[in-house]
Amino acid sequence: MKDLSKITEIEDLRRVAERKVPRMFYDYVDSGAWTETTYRNNETDFDRIKLKQRVLKDLSNRSLATQMLGQDVSMPVSIAPTGFTGMMWADGEIHAARAEKFGIPFSLSTMSICSIEDIATHVGTPFWFQLYVMKDHEFVNNIIRRAKAANCSALILTADLQVLGQRHKDIKNGLSAPPRPTLANILNLMTKPEWCMRMLGTKRRTFGNIVGHAKGVGDMASLSSWTNDQFDPSLSWDHVARIKDAWGGKLVIKGIMEPEDAILAAKSGADALVVSNHGGRQLDGAPSSIACLSEVVQAVKAENSNIEVWLDSGIRSGQDVLKAIALGASGTMIGRAFLYGLGAYGEDGVRRALEIIRHECDVTMGFCGLQDISHVGHDMLVPGTFETLKTYPPYLRAVDWR
Repeated sequence: MKDLSKITEIEDLRRVAERKVPRMFYDYVDSGAWTETTYRNNETDFDRIKLKQRVLKDLSNRSLATQMLGQDVSMPVSIAPTGFTGMMWADGEIHAARAEKFGIPFSLSTMSICSIEDIATHVGTPFWFQLYVMKDHEFVNNIIRRAKAANCSALILTADLQVLGQRHKDIKNGLSAPPRPTLANILNLMTKPEWCMRMLGTKRRTFGNIVGHAKGVGDMASLSSWTNDQFDPSLSWDHVARIKDAWGGKLVIKGIMEPEDAILAAKSGADALVVSNHGGRQLDGAPSSIACLSEVVQAVKAENSNIEVWLDSGIRSGQDVLKAIALGASGTMIGRAFLYGLGAYGEDGVRRALEIIRHECDVTMGFCGLQDISHVGHDMLVPGTFETLKTYPPYLRAVDWR
């Protein structure tokens, strides 16, 4: 285990990852759609929310422990499902999944490099699985069965990827499945010998959940044509009940940004929803996730729904986690924050990212005069710094979303 004590913030990990990871894979993680405005606002809108400092409070015995989907967690954080994770570091999903030792849940993406079975073999506790609905319904039904066989404890349905957002850097870098070996990519790989040696040492270099499982996809050559045409644009709320019945367990819907969709998610029977704009990688020009959180929370409360509301996109610190909880989220998901750690130092880097976030959560909660995460609420925020994160013209503010 490396001594990373001088790595004191997520930005430190990002800078190391940028240096160590091949450009096409680093850019895949650290980029957004089109102008990247929403991607940037996901982070900067957190800065607009200010915290109240309180003093002379009993700050002994502080606790961040809570629950997500009825599961005990050491802090209200889970690792989000991210594609290509195993290209940040060889066998990257396996290394990240060992965050179970930290007491937080891990989510595996459909588009992971390591397969469901790989993770089940290498971790000791159930993990969550994220589903992309494909046109190949036989593949979808089969991957749900595989997740059940691996004892996954929740299924995360990603709802905001019926069509792919355009990410300029991926196109310019030639990122595809498999990646195109352009001269620029080859020259860049020559500057990353450690990454190359690790990748040569693993057999996991393709989408492990797809190759050998989808009809007609037996190797890297056949993978590209399959993935380019498989995301299902017909996915609708009508599909949710069928997916929930096929799954039979806890269901999370990820990609909710507006109150009317939150209400539909609550009525669908889902156990949790995730306020998320896919890290700014889909609809550029959409509001930040944190700007949409309060309205979504209010919408599901008005329905007297027990659905949990989580936040994803833009979290780079423990303070961001606390701000999300203060605005009504019961949990959060982190993507880039752990990926920077993974790309920088592998499993040790993921551990350090989580240590940083936990420490920042704990200390900030203390500065705000609170002992327990369950006490975090609006009253720890400076009034006026969060109410106007998301604004509408007057004629839209009057809409009854119900």
